[in-house]
Amino acid sequence: MSIKHEFKAVVSWVAQTVYNKKTIKNHTVHISNKPDLQLSAAKGFKGDARLYNPEDLLLSSLASCHMMSYLYCCSQHNIEVVSYTDEAIAYLEVCANGSGRISKVVLQPVVTITNVNQIDLALSLHKKANELCFIANSCNFIVTHQSTCTAL
Repeated sequence: MSIKHEFKAVVSWVAQTVYNKKTIKNHTVHISNKPDLQLSAAKGFKGDARLYNPEDLLLSSLASCHMMSYLYCCSQHNIEVVSYTDEAIAYLEVCANGSGRISKVVLQPVVTITNVNQIDLALSLHKKANELCFIANSCNFIVTHQSTCTAL
């Protein structure tokens, strides 16, 4: 038996021209009971570079979900994590016809734990975290991990 959850978002965009230029791609994402997100296209696609774009959100969702899955795995093995930082990278390939796709994501978690004797186990748990990650399980591209772990 599986449990199903539902998530909803409302995306709103209104055509507008600024300084006699093309219509801008800025838009709003509204999720009930949460602050609205102001988004645009990526700068390379004539979007507003000051705003988040869909690619930013996909990458941050994947990195965040992996971290939460990883912290869960560590808690299951009594590994005390004191810090976690990930400088994740997504690679977008654009085809001649204008279509494109994220082809690969590299997660680069840097983890600090309290027990030096658990470093090898802590590193190995990234594989299990990837197997559990809801977002990674929904992606059709390669997700790799270049993890490091130290102890206090």
